[in-house]
Amino acid sequence: MKQTQAVAQASHQAIAVRDDDVVLIPFATEHLEGALQLSQEMSWPYRLEDWAIALELGRGFVLCDRAGNVIATAAWWPYGDDQASCGMIIVSKSAQGRGYGARLMDALLAAAHPRTITLNSTAEGLALYERRGFVRTGVIQQHQGIPHERHQAPPTSLVRAMVPSDVEVVARLDLEASGWARRQMLDRLIQVGDGHVLVRDGEPRGYAISRLFGRGHVIGPVVAESAADARALIEAALARLGQVFVRVDTEATSQLGDWLDSIGLHQVSDATTMVKGPQNPPAGPARMFAVANQSFN
Repeated sequence: MKQTQAVAQASHQAIAVRDDDVVLIPFATEHLEGALQLSQEMSWPYRLEDWAIALELGRGFVLCDRAGNVIATAAWWPYGDDQASCGMIIVSKSAQGRGYGARLMDALLAAAHPRTITLNSTAEGLALYERRGFVRTGVIQQHQGIPHERHQAPPTSLVRAMVPSDVEVVARLDLEASGWARRQMLDRLIQVGDGHVLVRDGEPRGYAISRLFGRGHVIGPVVAESAADARALIEAALARLGQVFVRVDTEATSQLGDWLDSIGLHQVSDATTMVKGPQNPPAGPARMFAVANQSFN
């Protein structure tokens, strides 16, 4: 049986595919410390807690050397039977150039099949993904920093704290904006973070979640019907956080970039959004103005 078929059948059961003294196995909790060391080698700001939540919500593969050291990772997150995102694709610097990234990606695609896959790629990864049928669909801009000053929260008549009774409508708004059914992920992000909802005519029309992540806090997802509403939701989150390190990953077309720069959250990098397979066009009118992170989308 071909390697990719074996991976697909086993999904994330205990399997091992050996080649050149490297073993491909499902990502498990015992690999978290090794994954953290890999991300630190790449200067990616993941904490151990960030890796743990990612593994809790998704699945993936690692490559280990003969000594059992994690030398590469790849993870993916299913959103129902038709859609998924992937990310945390890292190959140790000492192991690059040997086709390990391709092996991981082929295993991931086989396991996620037949779902449409969305990812955000660095410039270095574009060729690998394009060879596998991914097409470019947009650009995500990473903004981060410490706000120049404390922000005033919008009036509670416009933006208020999220309460448990909001979760159903938040999940509906997220589906409208993304085309993805990802209630489990939203529940977990709300559990570990602070949620805000924007209310108009007595009904929630947008939401934002902020949580500890990486070097500080991340604000995302942010879902709203307009850039002005998205800004109000971000301001509510900033008012609660104060002057701490904050990250916001927003689409280049969001109309938020100049404002984020002006308040001290400067653009430090960007990534190319890529998709393999048919997309679920967002139903709207809610739109995704900031992603949960560049792996979850």
